Amino acid sequence: MVKDNSTVPATPDKIPCVARRLIINGRVQGVGFRPYIYRLARVHGLAGWVRNRVGVVEIHVQGPDADVRDFACQLLPQAPSLARPQLESSEAVALLEVSGFSIRTSVDRGAVEIHVPPDLYTCADCLAELNDPGDRRYQYPFINCTQCGPRYTLIRALPYDRAATTMAGFELCAKCLQEYRDPADRRFHAEPVACPECGPRLTYHGDDGAVAADSAAALDACLTALRAGRVVAVKGIGGYQLLCDAHNDAAIARLRTRKPRPHKPLAVMFPACSDDPLELLADAVHLSQAHREQLLSVQRPIVLARKRPDCTLSPLLAPGLDEIGVMLPYSPLHHLLLDGFAAPLVATSANISGEPVLTQNSAVEERLGHVAEAFLHHDRPIERPADDPVFRVIADRPRPLRLGRGCAPLEQGLPFTLPIPVLAVGGHMKNSIALAWQDRIVISPHIGDMGTARSLAVFKQTVADLQALYGVVAESVVCDAHPGYATSRWAERCGLPLQRVLHHHAHASACHAGSSNKPWLVFTWDGVGYGADGKLWGGEALLGCPGSWQRFASLRPFHLPGGERAGREPWRSAAALCWESGREWAGPPADTALLREAWQRRLNTPQTTAAGRLFDAAAALTGVCLEASFEGQGPMQLEAACEGMVDPVELPLTQQASGLWTSDWEPLLPVLLDASRRSGERAACFHASMANTLLQQARCARDAHAIDCIGLSGGVFQNRILTQQAMVLLEQDGFDVTLPETIPVNDAGLCFGQVIEYAAAS
Repeated sequence: MVKDNSTVPATPDKIPCVARRLIINGRVQGVGFRPYIYRLARVHGLAGWVRNRVGVVEIHVQGPDADVRDFACQLLPQAPSLARPQLESSEAVALLEVSGFSIRTSVDRGAVEIHVPPDLYTCADCLAELNDPGDRRYQYPFINCTQCGPRYTLIRALPYDRAATTMAGFELCAKCLQEYRDPADRRFHAEPVACPECGPRLTYHGDDGAVAADSAAALDACLTALRAGRVVAVKGIGGYQLLCDAHNDAAIARLRTRKPRPHKPLAVMFPACSDDPLELLADAVHLSQAHREQLLSVQRPIVLARKRPDCTLSPLLAPGLDEIGVMLPYSPLHHLLLDGFAAPLVATSANISGEPVLTQNSAVEERLGHVAEAFLHHDRPIERPADDPVFRVIADRPRPLRLGRGCAPLEQGLPFTLPIPVLAVGGHMKNSIALAWQDRIVISPHIGDMGTARSLAVFKQTVADLQALYGVVAESVVCDAHPGYATSRWAERCGLPLQRVLHHHAHASACHAGSSNKPWLVFTWDGVGYGADGKLWGGEALLGCPGSWQRFASLRPFHLPGGERAGREPWRSAAALCWESGREWAGPPADTALLREAWQRRLNTPQTTAAGRLFDAAAALTGVCLEASFEGQGPMQLEAACEGMVDPVELPLTQQASGLWTSDWEPLLPVLLDASRRSGERAACFHASMANTLLQQARCARDAHAIDCIGLSGGVFQNRILTQQAMVLLEQDGFDVTLPETIPVNDAGLCFGQVIEYAAAS
């Protein structure tokens, strides 16, 4: 840290002086908080100093009593918008021999109370400079200040100082150093500050051997390649992205073929007009107020939105779907690319499907050289990956589907205090992890599916990173009860005391969050998860509260032919329902004689109650999707196919000898198999019937246990049509319904629920 020795006038001796020491915790590092304190102290004519400690800001102020009190009163309300300060302590202390106010060198001692800031989108002031030909940072791709720029992806350690970031290797030039030291400058103690003279640079590598080492030339070469219909891998804040023209069918087709990613939706980034950043975006998709607010939020996430009928974007962006993921530029490099291209660009993660996004220059050329036709690199290292977050507006509120750059690490308070720090390692798909201690929990950005060596390597890195960054060492670990998950196997070998949590108990607790002592009924509908009986659950209604969930209701079980293969081949679930009910179906894409024989002999045919597999079956029976190239494709296309409001089919609800209530899906089959009805009508009927089934099970719980609080958790509730219909039915019937707004309902939220379950059992 560079010391500042400028002074303010000494306080007149005849005016009584007091001194106070204040400790501010919360998100106060990496958001320009010390410069703000410096300026506030100068406004009030106070002497003293401010410095970073481990996770907190320590302030010593002295001067006339009234001025010190005014300073303390204004300190939190006037804090920078990106800060989340909390007053930890304020105490009277002895006066010091100081004549001015300074920012002191950070210290690494004191109680650990660290809050790591996420990466911040480019602020309006920096954008104005970026577009000003008279500014020395005109079109500089790495412009930033105390209120914007990368944080989580470049911090190596805290306290937050330049030497502890990936900018340590870039020595400040004289002009940047002057700004860094000037209390009146917006870049006063902005740790990633840089300029074209002293900061990171772009380089361009074409597959034809062309190289551009100058930033301006590299940017021009990249734009030329994009205009020519090329696919370019571009290094961003948290990793590489694959970019191409969002109107160019041929470019998108090559990207899909080479990745390979035949059907999974591709996100689109739109230029942000200065007068109305959403102008071009609104021409392509329908935007509600909730969409607009989320797109312009500090996270700058991908937001799913319905395409307009006259949308001119390529139909290959999201085959079979009526929504696309849209986003605005969030880094200066993105602004330069989108402004230069002057049209929307595909901006999808540069990774092997399911893996974490790639971050290293050499690795992306080695692993994605067969996909990208050019590369735009830069030389600022990325300390850790952070993919773009994804949100969907459901019931008029944005709900996270994936946490990432800009909103993670996600920090939350807990309604209890943990006796020891605990690490929750999540599930197998859409993995994220959580570190919890005292009354705090931190959830990592999206890691990915844990079926590859790279995913496991990033998982291990994230486990180590969170503990190192926050100065917390886990003393216990929580994992999913499924013995085959890679995360469960890692937890078994890590050497810490281990607690296993049932998959759907974690889903239920992630929704409940220990927020009430009242029992809830939480519907945990997803693909499949390991159940208490060793079978594959996924259509459960759990009664109780964290630590004491009971299985109250479920869906009629059926046997999956081929086991896990059914997740990518919806026709298998459809065939199973027909075989279970004695119906014939001519829809399977292959001869099923041998498969049916194996099914009858119960060979590799696990039993499941999974609602997600019922959605797969409905997608296949209606002809919408027989085979899927990515998880959830069938249900997503089934939802997109829905036409209008259709009366539901009443599914029989009966109580088993065990006391479990079970809804029978069989009456849906005649409707789903009725080729005389449009597939969209059949899809709508299926959704309405499943929403009505939720209501009937909830009524049953209310009659038996006086339940009035309902939770919805599990990947199925990413489905907007089902979830909105269910919420309307339940609320009209007098239930209080909770659908999480900060934690994803899919498996990305499991780690949070695992901590809640752990605490309840402690």
